[in-house]
Amino acid sequence: MQPDWLRLANALIGNAEDAPAIEFLVGGLVVRALDSPVQLALAGNFSAAVRSAGGRRCLDSWRSVTLAPGEALHCGMLSPCRVGYLALLGICVPKQLGSASTYAPAGLGGLDGRWLSPGVRLQVGEGSAGEQMLRTAPLLDTAPIRVLLGPQEDYFTAASQACFLSEVYQVSSAADRMGMRLDGPMLRHRSDKGVEITSDATVPGSIQVPAQGQPIVLLADGQTAGGYPKIATVISADLPRLAALAPGQRIRFATVSVAAAELAARASAARLRALIADIVPLAAVGVLDLQAMYAANLVSGVVDACALDSAIWPATPAQEDWQNPRSSRNSPREKG
Repeated sequence: MQPDWLRLANALIGNAEDAPAIEFLVGGLVVRALDSPVQLALAGNFSAAVRSAGGRRCLDSWRSVTLAPGEALHCGMLSPCRVGYLALLGICVPKQLGSASTYAPAGLGGLDGRWLSPGVRLQVGEGSAGEQMLRTAPLLDTAPIRVLLGPQEDYFTAASQACFLSEVYQVSSAADRMGMRLDGPMLRHRSDKGVEITSDATVPGSIQVPAQGQPIVLLADGQTAGGYPKIATVISADLPRLAALAPGQRIRFATVSVAAAELAARASAARLRALIADIVPLAAVGVLDLQAMYAANLVSGVVDACALDSAIWPATPAQEDWQNPRSSRNSPREKG
């Protein structure tokens, strides 16, 4: 859904960029280290907390963290994006058809083709103490989603094509890894073309429009062929941004050329390389882990300078004068 964030999460702990990781939607994920330290990384717009018998430590995302045995990481709710990633150092997941991804509808990949459930154990490598962070988190772009028209835009009336590019659509609650249904103005098919086509290829980003006229954007687990006309295709640089939108969020579409789409893809790849190059140790000069500082005991005691404890620090004559300004030492001599 968000391949760049997956790569960033893996880079934060030194995994290969295409190593398997946990993708979660909405939030509420909890993982616990059992017998040995576990190093993991958080990518996405959410907060988290490490909980143990000794207390609770809050964390921001876009960083790595090491869990000691018995500690648990609680991931908060995702906002405004609905996708988050948890990468684990040295994760070991068997591959099927060349991939470790889970495709639950067909029972393929991952752990026996099933969603992760409470109590599932993952085999991972032992974590180290070094932790890293992104110096600058990825920016959330709110510009219109760019598309290439077609391949069947001619199946729609001119008014519908103009409407698609000018009106606002909203992500509906019918959104998952397969596709995202959009609420908004209905798009009408041309009467001489009909509402179906001979099934042909689809790709992630294909925007199908069935007979009822509401667009459906195919996502990572979308089918590879379909019989609904496709009014447009989301460019690869913008598809992750669209896929991460939560129900209720509003979007607009804008058409671009193939050349512009290629330039956008190269620019997106360059931004990812720059972000990975900007990963720094949490202990780097000028980089403060504020959450760790808040949790640390930075003050072990206080001293009242106006009430010195003579049993520990015997007062000097000067200190006695300062503490007792009316003593004879500081008073003027009496005249006799």
